[in-house]
Amino acid sequence: MRSYRDKGQAGRPESVSPPQPEANPALRVLAEKLPLWKRPGYLVRRLHQVHYALFFEECAGFGITPVQYGLLTILSTQPDTDQITLANALGIDRTNVADVLARLEQRGLVARTRSRSDRRMVLARLTPEGERLVESMHPAMARAQERLLETLAPDERERFLETLMRLVDANNRFGRAALGTAKMDD
Repeated sequence: MRSYRDKGQAGRPESVSPPQPEANPALRVLAEKLPLWKRPGYLVRRLHQVHYALFFEECAGFGITPVQYGLLTILSTQPDTDQITLANALGIDRTNVADVLARLEQRGLVARTRSRSDRRMVLARLTPEGERLVESMHPAMARAQERLLETLAPDERERFLETLMRLVDANNRFGRAALGTAKMDD
């Protein structure tokens, strides 16, 4: 048996699509009032996806995620930092920090020790290998940041970053894990 798509067969041509249902007019009006490309949340999420893609493209050879690099960066300037302080600085919960630290420790990039003053507290610091990685990875990470902002003029970049910091600061309390008070001092 031949199908209607076989050559010479009469019937419906291949290029005709089945009829599509019409969109709900009330929903169309709502979408027109605030289209996807005018929603800050959507744009922030999309920009985050773009940043991750650029970061992984530039930093592919290192096998480090943006969150891991953020944690390594903090430890590069604040050795012997505890898990809660790291969580506050990164804006992630301390359980996630513990997981990230464990992975970095397994790779020999971070060492953890018990605090002498409070035995319940575990302190983290970069190993010499971790220090070398942060230093060697910095140019690739900086290229990813530069590529993300390259369409903006220098003054627009500054305003954009100031606006982002203002939005984060004003809405910090709504995040899953709020940033600590010293989050943007560097």
